[in-house]
Amino acid sequence: MENDLNDRECMIMETEYLGYAAGILTTFAFLPQAFRMIRTRQTRDISMTWAASTTVGVFLWLCYGFLKHSIPMISANSITLLLLLVILVVKIRYHRHPDIARHSATEQDNQQSPLP
Repeated sequence: MENDLNDRECMIMETEYLGYAAGILTTFAFLPQAFRMIRTRQTRDISMTWAASTTVGVFLWLCYGFLKHSIPMISANSITLLLLLVILVVKIRYHRHPDIARHSATEQDNQQSPLP
């Protein structure tokens, strides 16, 4: 009986570690995109449908994590939701004002080009 209890505890710990590993990988996958969009202000390659539906989906996963009291789900989806909100806000902002993005990209190109 005691051995069964230890096996169950070990399995729960392994499951939690698997959850943390999955959460870390999927969360940090959004970092490069968010940083690039903030830096370049270029959003034309990001679908508004993708950004909105992924944001809502991650919010629902976060709610599910709270209902299940799953720390890996809550922590990973909280950070992912934050990153997706940044992506969505940048997408909305520069989708409505493409001149801002174009001006910023031109400025950035001028700063990076070598002087004669």
